[in-house]
Amino acid sequence: MEILVWAGAAVSLVGLGGLIWCITRVWRARRAKVGEEAMRKVLQKVLPVNTGALFLSVIGLIMVVLGILLR
Repeated sequence: MEILVWAGAAVSLVGLGGLIWCITRVWRARRAKVGEEAMRKVLQKVLPVNTGALFLSVIGLIMVVLGILLR
C-alpha cells in the first residue's frame, strides 16, 4: 500500500501545481488591471483548469488516506 500513498502524493502535487498556476494567472491579470471583459475571459479559461486541479488534489488525498488505512 506504500505505492498508493506515494502515487496519491504525486497526484496531489500535480493538482496543487494546477491550483498555483490558476492563482498566478488571475493574480497577473488583476495586477495588469485589464478591463472587465478581458478579466471575464481570463476567468473563463482558468475555471475548468481550477476545477480539474481541485479534483486531482482531492483524489490524491483520498488515495493517501486509503493507502494509510489499508496498511
